[in-house]
Amino acid sequence: MLKTTLAGSLPKPSWLAEPKKLWPTWRAEGRALEEAKRDATLLWLKAQEDAGIDIVSDGEQSRQHFVHGFLEFVEGIDFSRKVKMGIRNNRYDVMVPVVIGPLKLKGRVHKVEARLAREHTDRELKITLPGPMTIVDTIADEHYRDKVKLAMAFADLLNQEARALEKDGIDVIQFDEPAFNVYMDEVKRWGIDTLHRAIQGLKCTTCVHICYGYGIQANIDWKRTLGAEWRQYEEIFPALAKSRIDQVSLECINSRIPVELLRLLKGKDVLVGVIDVATNRVETPQEVAEVIQRALKYVPARHFYACTNCGMAPMDREVALKKLQALVAGTELAKKKLRGKGRK
Repeated sequence: MLKTTLAGSLPKPSWLAEPKKLWPTWRAEGRALEEAKRDATLLWLKAQEDAGIDIVSDGEQSRQHFVHGFLEFVEGIDFSRKVKMGIRNNRYDVMVPVVIGPLKLKGRVHKVEARLAREHTDRELKITLPGPMTIVDTIADEHYRDKVKLAMAFADLLNQEARALEKDGIDVIQFDEPAFNVYMDEVKRWGIDTLHRAIQGLKCTTCVHICYGYGIQANIDWKRTLGAEWRQYEEIFPALAKSRIDQVSLECINSRIPVELLRLLKGKDVLVGVIDVATNRVETPQEVAEVIQRALKYVPARHFYACTNCGMAPMDREVALKKLQALVAGTELAKKKLRGKGRK
């Protein structure tokens, strides 16, 4: 009841990559870089266990970016010729590579970190992958020239890697889809279909993470334009409730999302964001517990997971660690109050 987990990414140590950046430059090359990635993975795995996190992750320490860390292993993409592209409906511009031919995996993507983490923890283990729609929204295309065809092609590759991760012993595979909060009509028309293609044949737990973005300035500015209530979830939750995805991870604390919208996910496990990744202020256990208690009015405790709003890759490392500790302490406080009420 009320297990704790995180959305995926954690800050990279300063000896591995530039700190406090979403798209950091690596500090080393070649074999030294691969060793550093493994060391950082083990460091954060131990930190999560020490904090008391129930479902741990590799912290995405081997990826420069949550999308492009996957794309680097895909044939048919030209990384030598990047173009400026507005992503998330032109919320901000980034330099992206170009799809120039049929897509194919060069090999395994996350085998090293997945097996390393599995060998060093007996807790439930999560690995995250970028979702098909979000990938399409983060790359230029000169080959397929059709978003749905391109998304389905990526879904096939994601499924290939996801099946291999399951064989590696991964318990939860999460697909990150921040684009779901931007292109709501497309989510219902074809976005969920591409997720179904990505999870085909999987027996492990599957999850989709849908938030309002990392705590970077472009996302913070965008939130200020969304009005007194953020109701994007209202458009997509009913469709997700009918989907074959097991879990939905979402933003909650310090947002303007009406908490009652969580009832639209009836039947799903819900990973409720109770830790804000857009501020360095560390939540108190009482604040975390209060958010959990409000959300429990709409999500049964047996389906409730306490989580972070989003990944913490751009954050200060020490702040992120304290926030993990607050997540666990607040959840424990909520559990005590729940037991006191005799709820199950």
